[in-house]
Amino acid sequence: MSETPFMLDDAKRLPWPEQYEALANSAKAPILKAFYEAGCASPDTPVSEVPMVALDFETTGLEADEHSIVSIGLVPFTLDAIQLSHARHWVVRPKLPLHQMSVTFHGITHADIYNAPDLSEILEDVFASLNGRIPVVHFRHIERPFLNVALQYRLDEGIRFPVVDTMAIEAHLHPDRQPSFLKRLVGEKPLSIRLADSRTRYGLPHYAAHNALIDAIATAELLQAQVQHHFSPQTPIGDLWL
Repeated sequence: MSETPFMLDDAKRLPWPEQYEALANSAKAPILKAFYEAGCASPDTPVSEVPMVALDFETTGLEADEHSIVSIGLVPFTLDAIQLSHARHWVVRPKLPLHQMSVTFHGITHADIYNAPDLSEILEDVFASLNGRIPVVHFRHIERPFLNVALQYRLDEGIRFPVVDTMAIEAHLHPDRQPSFLKRLVGEKPLSIRLADSRTRYGLPHYAAHNALIDAIATAELLQAQVQHHFSPQTPIGDLWL
């Protein structure tokens, strides 16, 4: 389940398109080889020309090495349109039992996962939407590490890809979101960069949280608004991804 020395020592130093080329040559699992062979946009490509996919996971907790994915939502989009007809949502069976805290958080119950597929059973469908697109997430410390660990567990190989993180963009736009001690004394509160609060700043509608597909759609809309208000359709994708 470990990465090859080449992947660790060489591929990570390359720009993302070159990383994909190198990883396509070293990947053993056909589904990962196809993912890398689909390619990655050049960093200087205008964001308006980049096919993207908003991605959201609901999980049993926050630690990728200890918790599991229980649902996946994704929707392909560009700056001009969100392709709702191609949106997908799956509930998947975690490898460990659900805890009541996670059930309360995302509403997915033991009954929901009883007949749900393992992630391995839907990987081809998931990657059909990921291949050739740049994933967009809100808080990159969930989707990227959880998918990496899940694939290591099932394929004995991890995955590497760039993400555009709408939360990281909000953090960049609001570096002073934590008020000083004196401002806190007079009641000023920190500025939230959570998904719902970030959307409110752009006049986007309120959506119910903690449904993976709804959150993916909400993330796609948020990136469109961020680019419209703070960047440009000509902004290179390399200025936004991490």
